[in-house]
Amino acid sequence: MLLTLSINGLPFVFGWFFLFAALVIVHAVTQSLHLVHMLQLSGYHNDVYARWCNEHMAKILSPGRLFCLVTLLLLALRSVLFEAVPALAFLLVACVGLFVSLLDTLPRQAKKPLVFTKRVWRLLITFAILLAAYVLLWEHLVGFDSYWKMAVGAAILLLIVPLLVPLANLINAPIEKAVANWYVKDAKRILAEHPDLTVIGITGSYGKTSTKNFLYGMLSAQYNTLMTPESYNTTMGVVRTIRERLKPSHEVFIVEMGAKGLGEIKEICDIVHPQYGLLTSIGEQHLESFGSVENIVKTKFELYDAIPENGFICVNADNDLICAELEARKGDGKEVVTYGVKDESTADYRATDGTVSGAGCRFTLIDPNGNKTAFGTKLLGGHNVQNITGCLALAAKLGVPAEKLVYAVRLLKPVRHRLELLPNGFIDDAFNSNPAGFRSALETLKAFSGQRVLVTPGMVELGEREAALNEELGAYAADCCDLAVLVGERQAPPLKKGLLSAGFDEGNIYVAKSLADGLEFLKTVPANGPRTVLLENDLPDNYD
Repeated sequence: MLLTLSINGLPFVFGWFFLFAALVIVHAVTQSLHLVHMLQLSGYHNDVYARWCNEHMAKILSPGRLFCLVTLLLLALRSVLFEAVPALAFLLVACVGLFVSLLDTLPRQAKKPLVFTKRVWRLLITFAILLAAYVLLWEHLVGFDSYWKMAVGAAILLLIVPLLVPLANLINAPIEKAVANWYVKDAKRILAEHPDLTVIGITGSYGKTSTKNFLYGMLSAQYNTLMTPESYNTTMGVVRTIRERLKPSHEVFIVEMGAKGLGEIKEICDIVHPQYGLLTSIGEQHLESFGSVENIVKTKFELYDAIPENGFICVNADNDLICAELEARKGDGKEVVTYGVKDESTADYRATDGTVSGAGCRFTLIDPNGNKTAFGTKLLGGHNVQNITGCLALAAKLGVPAEKLVYAVRLLKPVRHRLELLPNGFIDDAFNSNPAGFRSALETLKAFSGQRVLVTPGMVELGEREAALNEELGAYAADCCDLAVLVGERQAPPLKKGLLSAGFDEGNIYVAKSLADGLEFLKTVPANGPRTVLLENDLPDNYD
């Protein structure tokens, strides 16, 4: 084993060897933490993680890591090609290579840091067992009794770390399924103890979280209401809300339902059994995981299918995909309540005479009986009028009087990072951009006077349509901003192409390496009067 190494100055060299071994282990651990973070951001889906690895191979095999692998190769070949060179010199260079590579794996400030849940700890334990198993297997089959053996062993270890993470996830899958089933069963037990609870499901390609918050504000005017917090819209997020927050005093439970694949909304509905629903929109969102718009339609209508005959679902009548699917399902006995904001809309609840400005929005709601009620809100963006209209339709159907709704709408506050006007003149719309929301945010920016600045990395998760949609939005942005800061050299080209195709001055386009770089650039540009900056989307860490 180690003691069979025959080297002059044994104790001194062994000190370097143990430093080498420690660097290898620390390197593997720090790299694994980064990769587990990416797996968590991928929803623990190995296929999504594999796609991230494929797209970020340059980051996985960074210059520091490549330098490390080259030094290990030289150490392995020393006895064949460089026997005259002292072994200690190669060991020292290998340690330097490992240290340089380690710098690439050290944790950096993340927009959404790794959350050390119990699942992550189980994953890390399995990863550690796999790591130990590899070392023991290498010792048994090859050994560490020469420089080339320990150098090759270390190099292979560093190369397989990205594979050990999904392998650990795969091994843990039965355990995680059993744990999830226990939590789901417990959540169902708790719901069974609340037979009078009114459950409302909200889904859509976009607008879910804002709509959920608006509806919560309106229903809270009359009922003791609970909603899933933040973006807790997965099965386990809903289950966690039930287990940790649902109380006997709650009368209404608003459940946001998100999905990136077929069957995921049905899975949530099978737990909570919503009596009422609200379908905000259907569009080209998460095409990478859904594969087609048809699959998106099927998935969103899983909420529609779950609504009982004595319930109803509010749907956005301005959305062509929703209308087409409703037409195909005509006569199935479900009560459908429609809402819309278009001038030609024939929806049950219609928002008319709308005005949108930098100070907020005003509109008049016409209900099915022809009654008109004026509403005002400090919220920005025409799409928020549509979201509010859907909430008003549902709240009115549940018996909340108009006078309470007028006051509730006036008090509505923007959801964080969703067209949130900040005191410094920035409009923070950094959460998960989509084509419709992006367009509405640009229209909001256009309504401001003075210098208008767009800062954006564009949109992601749009599959093969990603480049085309970003180019279209770039062209639309040309008439809405005076200066465009495009974040990310990889995402910028289609946006820039769209801007230029619409006649935008190339001198007013800046391609930034990062958001920080873009904001630093803005500091160097004279404001020329009042300046409004739209921060449209901020890519998660796994897209950087």
